Amino acid sequence: MNNTEKYMYLGKINSPDELKKLSYEAIPRLAEEIRGELVERVTENGGHLASNLGVVELTMAIHRVFNAPRDHIIFDVGHQSYVHKMLTGRYDRMDSLRKPGGISGFTKREESEYDAFGAGHSSTSLSAGLGFAVSDKLSGNDAYTVVVLGDGAYTGGMIHEALNNCRKYLNLIIILNENERSISKNIGRFADNLAHLRIKSSYFKTKKATGAMLKKIPLVGKGLFRTVRAAKQCIKNSLYGSNYFESMGLTYLGPVDGHDFEATEKLLSEAKKLGESVIVHVRTKKGKGYAPAENEPCYYHGISPANQKSDGQPCFSEIMGEKLSEMAAKDGRICAITAAMCDGTGLKVFEKNHKERFFDVGIAEEHALTFAAGLAANGMRPVAAIYSSFLQRGYDNIIHDIALQNLPVTMCIDRAGLNPSDGATHHGIFDTAFISGIPNMTLYTPITKETLEKALEESIASGKPCAIRYPKGSTDARVLREFYPNGFERGKLGAATNFGKDEVLDAVIITDGIIVKEALSAADKLRESGLNIGIILLEKLKPYRECVQNVAKLIGGGTKKIIFLEEDIRAGGMGMILSDEMRKQGMLEDTQWQIIATDDTFVPRHPGKSVYEDAGISADKIKECILNLCKSPDVLYNL
Repeated sequence: MNNTEKYMYLGKINSPDELKKLSYEAIPRLAEEIRGELVERVTENGGHLASNLGVVELTMAIHRVFNAPRDHIIFDVGHQSYVHKMLTGRYDRMDSLRKPGGISGFTKREESEYDAFGAGHSSTSLSAGLGFAVSDKLSGNDAYTVVVLGDGAYTGGMIHEALNNCRKYLNLIIILNENERSISKNIGRFADNLAHLRIKSSYFKTKKATGAMLKKIPLVGKGLFRTVRAAKQCIKNSLYGSNYFESMGLTYLGPVDGHDFEATEKLLSEAKKLGESVIVHVRTKKGKGYAPAENEPCYYHGISPANQKSDGQPCFSEIMGEKLSEMAAKDGRICAITAAMCDGTGLKVFEKNHKERFFDVGIAEEHALTFAAGLAANGMRPVAAIYSSFLQRGYDNIIHDIALQNLPVTMCIDRAGLNPSDGATHHGIFDTAFISGIPNMTLYTPITKETLEKALEESIASGKPCAIRYPKGSTDARVLREFYPNGFERGKLGAATNFGKDEVLDAVIITDGIIVKEALSAADKLRESGLNIGIILLEKLKPYRECVQNVAKLIGGGTKKIIFLEEDIRAGGMGMILSDEMRKQGMLEDTQWQIIATDDTFVPRHPGKSVYEDAGISADKIKECILNLCKSPDVLYNL
């Protein structure tokens, strides 16, 4: 059975035009088919399941009311856009979701004209949407801009900055998708009755006609209109409190049950008729229609592919959380901070054991870091655990609030390195470079359970700003065998080798992080060519002068060929800074050397290639570079 024959309706929808032709009676069946496809594809390929299950009716209603791509539809984060993709001509490619060269797990402008704005990080949608709406206004275009907020995006500061700049005269529809995140006060039956009244066309017609009639009364009309409106607002506020959005001059409609398709479509239609900036409050349930996701929406927020096997070892996030909780039991100054990623960063155990010292600040990385700085300035020892690609948002806070004041904040940089599934928006390939360039910072790069625990101990004890970066996943058994055959000695953390001090080597690879596995694979391939390759694994980079001293103690005498290998950008990265320090200390005289790193690219994915091949840092690339060095004994490389 091909894709178009699989379902009664879904396979026949190639654009929103086909969706608009369906009767109301067909909508429940289509919603069921969409949810079936979501469960099948996401459990197979991995991705965001619960959040997409929750926006099925809402997404259908948006595409029935508005005219994309002329009207701009912008999903915050972009991870709730799977239904949108199915309804805009990409259903037949959903089997390639999150695969190399396939459909992205986020909105992506180059993928489709229906993806108005690319995303991957939270809380950017309204600022971008405001840009679309203002540009349309300036150019005389009467298109609508529809922004879909939800899944925690409202906790991000950018949303409030954008709200502060919204203007009433724009064709801007802001859909506030409250998927049980409790962003508004529960106001009981009165609110339900008000919402029911507000979704009727007669309500809007009466409201508009009454206002127009009052304004036409000679002499006193406009004043009377303002008086009546103020009295109405006063009564409404006394009954259920003032409305944040209306107090900012924006029209607020709702809340409405986002799974009641007809009510949602009707409310969006009325919002569109107003011809101004409108907040449409929709309530949905994460995981709707799939019992496991409904019961555990956090677990099913993002899931791994079905064929991805676990080695049974605890992941680095879990190791960090367990160790930090253990340390906090002995030191009352230790606090843990997360930016809405408690489970992902392994802090669940800390929250359970030290609730009063655990802080989830929402999707607000900038605030998380300056909050940590304030805690540190007043005697605490805060640890902020943030994904590498999200830490970029707090660059100014790291420099200005933490490093400049030399405050004892530890940043645990999770998900460091390349991301095979989520792609460019989630590659953690910039933090080594931007942390390395900040004074007062210490940077650790542990790659085993023991070295991660040691890095935590050292960083908190140091009383200085520190960053500890580690990848997704767990310790590799071969890395332990190669670099710590006798176990990790609880001394000072620095560097390790997989070769003996007096061993004769044809070349040495200096590297850090999980990319060491590619280095080991390259060494295996080169051994078949008769070359003996040694590897130095760095687990503490900055201060780089200290790092050079560690390398000097380990590097074999007579080694004249060196590869600096990193899973990060080349500019300002480990290879560039370390080689510069080594040159200053006279260590690279008469030495051939080369840097292998992701070089001035966001590393797009291509079919049939691994993420390392796409980045140009695979084992085969390493092998090729070393063979070229060995074939050209008289040429010095400093690339």
